[in-house]
Amino acid sequence: MTKTVVLTDRAPLPVGPYSQAIQAGTLLFVAGQVPIDPATGDIPTGIADQARQALANVQAVVEAAGGTLAHVVKTTVFLQDLNEYGAVNDVYATFFTDAPPARACVEVARLPRDVRVEVEAIAVLDA
Repeated sequence: MTKTVVLTDRAPLPVGPYSQAIQAGTLLFVAGQVPIDPATGDIPTGIADQARQALANVQAVVEAAGGTLAHVVKTTVFLQDLNEYGAVNDVYATFFTDAPPARACVEVARLPRDVRVEVEAIAVLDA
């Protein structure tokens, strides 16, 4: 098995000993993406804007590996407040419009940089 690191400047660069994504064969494991704008380092304030940026970062990493969001088969959404599920869900639905992936959504006590949402993904790329 070949393990390949995926790295793009279109998503926030890792700030620790991890990769944005690892490709193993046709599987792509995308690390949790927080809502940091990779161009400015800014974090949006509203939950919808944070969700949009986190998902755009996931999309950028998947695209850097040669895939699209249509290749994503599983996501995990981490929310600081599960009461914001509806707002995040509305944004999420604009990214995954056809045959959305399986998903888990969990509330967590705290996220990096005190953001309100983080999204990780698994994709199956074309051979």
